[in-house]
Amino acid sequence: MSRPRVLVAYASRHGSTRELAEALARDLAESPAGRRSGLFAAALATESHPDPARWDAVVLGSAVYAGRWLPSAREFAVGSAGELRRRPVWLFSSGPIGDPPYPPDEPQDAAALTALLAPRGHRVLPGRLDRSLLGFAERAVVTAMRAPLGDSRDWAALREWAGEIAAALVEGSVAVPLGPSSGP
Repeated sequence: MSRPRVLVAYASRHGSTRELAEALARDLAESPAGRRSGLFAAALATESHPDPARWDAVVLGSAVYAGRWLPSAREFAVGSAGELRRRPVWLFSSGPIGDPPYPPDEPQDAAALTALLAPRGHRVLPGRLDRSLLGFAERAVVTAMRAPLGDSRDWAALREWAGEIAAALVEGSVAVPLGPSSGP
């Protein structure tokens, strides 16, 4: 098998989901399966309109606000659905904070995106809520909802998931349609 290329496409409002996507891309390449195969992964914002046809697999994620993915992630999913359905795809939603997680529900978009893209899986990843990064309206909502502040991201769990994805790609449990490009 030639060197697998994985796009980690993300939509982030205040940087937490971008940091998750960057760590996921790094962890995919550094996982045991990723190192063995020379897997290459890159995190790119959905706003930059990355072309999924240039990648063998895609992990697509978004920050969740008011129970929904950000518009650029939803638009990327819908606009690229044909290409995304032709390759292994995983989804992640970033947002719950605190212990127990708040909000406890799956994002409203999860079912529709799963039906549209037929992903290999969907993970809800804990996020970060930093009051200093919020605008006035967002601070008002956070205060009214009594949302817990802080960083709930679980880097060890993210690393473990990256290892599972890399193993699925390079050890044959998921067929990878190799794209037209060669190298990073």
